[in-house]
Order: sequence, then structure tokens, then C-alpha cells
Amino acid sequence: MEPLFSPSCQLVGWITPDAFVWDTQMNPVAFLAGENAWTMRTLAWLGPVQDLTCMDQSGKPVAWSSSGSVCSMGPPLRPITPLRPLNPLKPLKPLNPLQPLRPLTPLGGWSRMTFQQWLAGQ
Repeated sequence: MEPLFSPSCQLVGWITPDAFVWDTQMNPVAFLAGENAWTMRTLAWLGPVQDLTCMDQSGKPVAWSSSGSVCSMGPPLRPITPLRPLNPLKPLKPLNPLQPLRPLTPLGGWSRMTFQQWLAGQ
């Protein structure tokens, strides 16, 4: 499980590579399928996830992990909606990570969405 940070380096959640996105209270809020994130409740497509960087539907990063590299991309094609996975067991809350250094602004800039807006599928 890897921490997810906002562009301003605030802890916003956790990511289990190729599986789930968790909020800071360890509730599963999104799942990953085919390098894309989907909401757990409504199956709304949130955007692509590459190298532990969660992007909005325009390909701009919303949240990133210090275990990956911050990246962006051009507008992706909307993928086919996958089947909803079974709810995972709630993991133990990891220790708070050290706050990373602010990364360089990715090509194309950061998303204007907050992590909470992204999770809401706005």
C-alpha cells in the first residue's frame, strides 16, 4: 500500500497498486482496472492511473505517490466499464508517511480537481 499526495504534498489517501484506492480512513473509494480508476459506489470512470499517479479524465494528475513518478498525458479514451469487484477487507491503517518534497509540475500542469472532487466523479 502506497500513500497518495495532493499537488501540495498533503496525504489524501492510499493506493494498492493494480487494486484499490483508499481514503485516509482506510475505506475503499475506488478500484483499478486496466490502468483506470472507477468509483466503488457508482462505477463512474475517474480517469487513468499510471505509475501510481491518479489522473482526471483530461489526463492531468490529481494525486501521486512518492513511490512512482508524477506523469500526465493527453486526453485518454474512455474505457469500457468493468465489473465491480467484491469489497476488500479493510486493511490496518499504515503509519503516516513522511511528507515528500514537492515534485516538478508535470507537462500539461496539475488537474484543477481536488482528490475529493475526483473521487466524486465530477
